[in-house]
Amino acid sequence: MKIALVGYGKMGHMIAECARSCGHEIAVTVDVVADDASAKVPAGDYEAVARAVKSSGAEGIIEFSHPSAVMGNIKALLPLGIPVVVGTTGWNDRHQEVSDFAASCGGTIMTSSNFSIGVNMLYKIIDEAVKIMEPFSEYDISTWEMHHNQKADSPSGTALEIAKHILANTGRKTEIVTEEFHEKPKPEQLHVSSTRCGAVPGTHTVFFDSAADTIEITHRARSRAGFAMGAVHALERLCNGVKNGNLVKGRLYGMSDLF
Repeated sequence: MKIALVGYGKMGHMIAECARSCGHEIAVTVDVVADDASAKVPAGDYEAVARAVKSSGAEGIIEFSHPSAVMGNIKALLPLGIPVVVGTTGWNDRHQEVSDFAASCGGTIMTSSNFSIGVNMLYKIIDEAVKIMEPFSEYDISTWEMHHNQKADSPSGTALEIAKHILANTGRKTEIVTEEFHEKPKPEQLHVSSTRCGAVPGTHTVFFDSAADTIEITHRARSRAGFAMGAVHALERLCNGVKNGNLVKGRLYGMSDLF
């Protein structure tokens, strides 16, 4: 498959390596800063992004750019009719808007807060753990994440997804709080805290804490390779699903739809 990479930073380079190792061809790399990108475009010129991708003959697109650019890229790329996998986070509150846009233009898009297979296993583990702990009100719940100091958004999309899984499986927490507390937290508030430091690829922990003990469930990424390979596999499945009719065009898909 010929793949277009929109965003050619650290993740883009790693995705390119993983894609080539799977036998795919990188048709074009598009970026506003990277000097080694095959198509360097002006910041904010999303039509230039679309032209570079269209002229490359790409059969699939992986977008890993920046939260400030992701919506512009999505709206420029979806009308091309080429399946798009989006790894950029920071646009959770606009998923419905993108879903509606995909339906209107017939574009097919897939996104995930985290493409790591291990993280998606973590979601399942958290679902079960929260259900198990639900009868024991003496255990409070919170979640924390840590990423490298170059990450643009906070909290991470993965942390917010973890929080959603917690809320979906407990009646004791109904509100997600991502800011610092200036007063005693309410029992129904789930605190999602973040740290940015160094070169940490990504660590996510869920705490079940009582006066007697603490239970911690942690996923710790060793490198970005798991995210990169997961994005490549997601694009493979998205394109194959559209071709064989298992997936419908004009929709926004998630990791659970493909795996």
